[in-house]
Amino acid sequence: MGDAPPPAPASLVEGGGSDGAGPDPNSHRLSPETVSVELSMGGDYYHACCGDPDPDPKPEGPQVPYIGNKEPLSALAAEFQSGSPILQEKIKLLGEQYDALRRTRGDGNCFYRSFMFSYLEHILETQDRAEVERILKNIEQCKKTLSGLGYIEFTFEDFFSMFIEELQNVLQGHETSIGPEELLERTRDQTTSDYVVMFFRFVTSGEIQRRAEFFEPFISGLTNSTVVQFCKSSVEPMGEESDHVHIIALSDALGVPIRVMYLDRSSCDTGNLSVNHHDFIPAANSSEGDAAMGLNPAEEKPYITLLYRPGHYDILYPK
Repeated sequence: MGDAPPPAPASLVEGGGSDGAGPDPNSHRLSPETVSVELSMGGDYYHACCGDPDPDPKPEGPQVPYIGNKEPLSALAAEFQSGSPILQEKIKLLGEQYDALRRTRGDGNCFYRSFMFSYLEHILETQDRAEVERILKNIEQCKKTLSGLGYIEFTFEDFFSMFIEELQNVLQGHETSIGPEELLERTRDQTTSDYVVMFFRFVTSGEIQRRAEFFEPFISGLTNSTVVQFCKSSVEPMGEESDHVHIIALSDALGVPIRVMYLDRSSCDTGNLSVNHHDFIPAANSSEGDAAMGLNPAEEKPYITLLYRPGHYDILYPK
């Protein structure tokens, strides 16, 4: 496993994929007359991407939950106690700004699961109803984007509905409101978690295809695939890892700034170690109607912070 990619978005590096085959590239662009009335909304597409839940846990040992418990940063230091001195020093530097982390399962969906929990937890703690109203407008725009690209609504509707439901649940004052423990429990549930991941994957795919001219140079530098092929093989299927292209697209589409801290073995020529980071700030022209949605990217400061170790994302908590 190599070191983390440079933080600058110009140095985009493709994430590794799962060993399972994704769905047929055109499976979700069916003509209405070919759609069976027995098709259960987006459920069939989900099973094509994810497969059925495994009723028998593997016996190798305890599996990391989709979203772990909050841990002190010292737990990360203990993990690398006998490892690279550079990593040990960088963890000490991280400890100057952050005091806790939350691990996610390393199943290729860790970026989306980290983003999911961190964002919902932020809304739960702040009760920022203006932000909820803003992102709901962005979500409606994402639906229009997918429809305009030829996606049939039933293939993504359930995934969108699941995220909206979870978003509404963390707002207090109604019968379905939930607290921190219930949020953790729900995001550990396979169906809930995977459906929200699929929501993010569709949003990411739609944004990349909508702005194909912007993303094409980066994608062509990574693979011989076209933008559409890249989305079908490296964005939409469950288990496909995410990198700069995916983060930029999701951040821009939803209008949510994200900070990524990079924990790797890189060092600078001066000998002074530092922990590199990159702030993904939504582009001003990333989606139609930004001004109407109240989004001013220049004033946005990341409130979601993820820790990237080569091939994996976890959640960081600032002091």
